[in-house]
Amino acid sequence: MKILLPLAVLGSLLATSALAETYEVQMLNKHPENAKQRMVFVPNFLQVELGDTVTFKSVDKGHNSQSIKGMIPEGGDVWKGKMNQDVSVTFTIEGLYGYKCLPHFGMGMVGMVQVGDDTSNLEAVKAKKAPPKSKAVFNAIYEQIEAE
Repeated sequence: MKILLPLAVLGSLLATSALAETYEVQMLNKHPENAKQRMVFVPNFLQVELGDTVTFKSVDKGHNSQSIKGMIPEGGDVWKGKMNQDVSVTFTIEGLYGYKCLPHFGMGMVGMVQVGDDTSNLEAVKAKKAPPKSKAVFNAIYEQIEAE
């Protein structure tokens, strides 16, 4: 019996890892479908499951991806990608994660990942201050979250 419990735990971890998916978010100078939208993450909103990985792909130079303090769930995964480099994040805590491109935060280059169904940190995320263009992008994302 002592051996069965650790084997069951190991088996469930392996099964979860095997089912985990990887998503890609591109860091771009302009939106591929609307050239008027500059300095963007595409897509800027993703819904993923616990254990999934998101890779922020440095397609155009001059960008990074990093989590925004106060816009992640308590105990959530924090990241700060280097300029012009891809960064991958595997999410281990459910909730909403706001992120930005540091040099283009004022231009509205932000996005959000929803991990699982837990949106209990939505009010805290909404309360976080952001530059006007970024706030407008986040407001559009909040509408998507609340519509579901």
